[in-house]
Amino acid sequence: MLRAELIKALEAVRKTDSAKTSQSNRNNSSNRNSGSNQSNNNDNSPNVSNPNSSLTNPTPQAAQNTGSQGSAPVLPPSDLRSEIMQKIVRREFPLLITAHRAQDIMTALRIAKEFNIKIVLDGASEAHSVIYEIKASGFPVIIHPTMFRAGGESQNLSLETASKLKTAGILFALQSGFEGYVPKTRVVLFEAGAAAANGLSMRDALATITIDAARILGLEKRIGSIEKGKDADLAMYDGDPFEYTTHCTGTIINGQIVSEVVR
Repeated sequence: MLRAELIKALEAVRKTDSAKTSQSNRNNSSNRNSGSNQSNNNDNSPNVSNPNSSLTNPTPQAAQNTGSQGSAPVLPPSDLRSEIMQKIVRREFPLLITAHRAQDIMTALRIAKEFNIKIVLDGASEAHSVIYEIKASGFPVIIHPTMFRAGGESQNLSLETASKLKTAGILFALQSGFEGYVPKTRVVLFEAGAAAANGLSMRDALATITIDAARILGLEKRIGSIEKGKDADLAMYDGDPFEYTTHCTGTIINGQIVSEVVR
């Protein structure tokens, strides 16, 4: 399915590029012919013997504008999915591929190489078993919630995956965002805390949900760390943010305090 869509997108890109090249060649040829005709034929220029020549012989462009008055251009229907896939084929941004099993991760890496596209591995429960292949690809990973219950595609997940990816020098981030049998899988701070309890340093654990996550999204110049010139979006805590008993004491968005309610 994915491979078929990429092939379709690649064909569309080639067709579009070919049409643009042909149009550019026609325009260049037309400009050369126009320049040649203008230098050799001045019948359309106002002169003493024919002062109204430019009015009686309108230029092709003028005629074209006159003939097109009152008609609106007809735009083709938009296909958002196709447009996005074409941008991916052009390497304008990466494709997020959810792959948990080692064989599925390897398939994603092969597809990326075949079509020369950028990808981000999502889920990657068995990333710990194909560390070297992921490292060689240079692609980042967004790991499944570490507290998600093992089963099905995530049967062989490991709580040490984060520390192993870090040791290998692979850019990765932690995710939450969906419910599991443990409600805390919705809280990315607890996910980072679990990773820190299984081999990842506290500093690196914090980076996985801040600056490293921003780097994967291509937003590191705006968010992810407290620096001059970046968005002033901050959350304040009364203790270690990874501790269950810690409370959020305030929220700042765009430099403005929007909440001081303790949660």
